[in-house]
Amino acid sequence: MSQHIARKLYYSPNLNPRVAVAVARHLNSPVEYVRFEPMGRDKEWVRPLNPNTRSPMLVEGSESLWETDAIALRLSQLSGTDFWPLDRLPEVMRWVSWSAHHFTRAADVLYFERIIVPQFIPRPPNEAAMANATADFLEFGRVLDDTLDGRVWLVDDRLSYADFRVASALPFAERAQLPLADFPNIWRWHEQLNQLDAWRTPFEGLA
Repeated sequence: MSQHIARKLYYSPNLNPRVAVAVARHLNSPVEYVRFEPMGRDKEWVRPLNPNTRSPMLVEGSESLWETDAIALRLSQLSGTDFWPLDRLPEVMRWVSWSAHHFTRAADVLYFERIIVPQFIPRPPNEAAMANATADFLEFGRVLDDTLDGRVWLVDDRLSYADFRVASALPFAERAQLPLADFPNIWRWHEQLNQLDAWRTPFEGLA
């Protein structure tokens, strides 16, 4: 695919699109950023490009790519960097999978019930779901905190997509009331990520 092809990264200001935009900005990706509403006013024109009608979405010419991890991999390929290091691919994929199925899955319930529901859904937060998610978050938070003890980053002590992916929910920690008090290594690690403008303020200057 030509390196001069027009690329657009469609995003919304939510948890997963935030990761995609942070990756793109960290890698100085050659993309145009376009904010959209795939479940609202833009739903019908989005559907042929992404049948899920969700954000984010990367469009390169006539081709579209959806799902945050796939987009991050594509942007990493375009950058020519080792942000998604091929020599540590199984380790990166382990953390990407672990995030999706365990740590961020638990955090996402708290994010959804405490941030999204009050804004958009006319019902009270699901207390039972939050109790279960809190228990899971504490269990898997301990795994992450112990892993980070003595480590700078998750994989080979170099910043990689594994760090961005596992930290997906942490920018929303205060609003989602994530129970992080007993995890000093997670706090320290996320403060390192916050030293990166692309991670701390990925939407700055965008529409």
